[in-house]
Amino acid sequence: MRKKTFAAAALLAAATLTLSACGSGDSDSSPVAAVSEDSSKQAATVLDQPFTKPNLVLTDTQGKQYDLRKETAGHPTLLYFGYTHCPDVCPLTMNNIAVAKKQLPKAEQDELRVVFVTTDPDRDTPAALGAWLKGIDSQVVGLTGDFTTIQTAARTVGISIEPPHKDKNGKMVSTHGTQVIAFSPKTNGGYLLYGEGVTVDQYAKDLPKIAKGQNP
Repeated sequence: MRKKTFAAAALLAAATLTLSACGSGDSDSSPVAAVSEDSSKQAATVLDQPFTKPNLVLTDTQGKQYDLRKETAGHPTLLYFGYTHCPDVCPLTMNNIAVAKKQLPKAEQDELRVVFVTTDPDRDTPAALGAWLKGIDSQVVGLTGDFTTIQTAARTVGISIEPPHKDKNGKMVSTHGTQVIAFSPKTNGGYLLYGEGVTVDQYAKDLPKIAKGQNP
């Protein structure tokens, strides 16, 4: 599988251009990322200038303060921004990761940090996040808090998020970038980017190398 590298700065510039409206029914929605023409054939986009892990302190599903940098330092980490009321991309992405994760040896499963940060904090309370994630993978860290804080942190890793709003049918939706960012346990830098459509098999193939901080 051929992979290309992209500078983080290019991805940050592209982040202002495209968004995916989960559950909006918009047929022309696309994820936030600078991708090559044959991106559909790639699982991971390798960044030649890794993202710095967001300096983000939020509330976890137990109502406790969670410092992202501190709690995930030295651990392979997958970071995703989404929301529990999403009917399509968010649950599919999280379930694919959860299924692939279970194919890792137990020790590597315990080392891996999968962090789900809500883009809809008004509805995604700690209790709501906890209940939703329990049905996917109880080890996933769910975080909620101030929307502006979340939005600002997401921008530092090239993910654009808009305030939740009602679509043309009156349904509340959250429009956000749908990338999964993998951070190295060696450098804590975000060096891999996964877009929509990554399969369980693709995650399962890459996770053993991500666990070691290697390029897939």
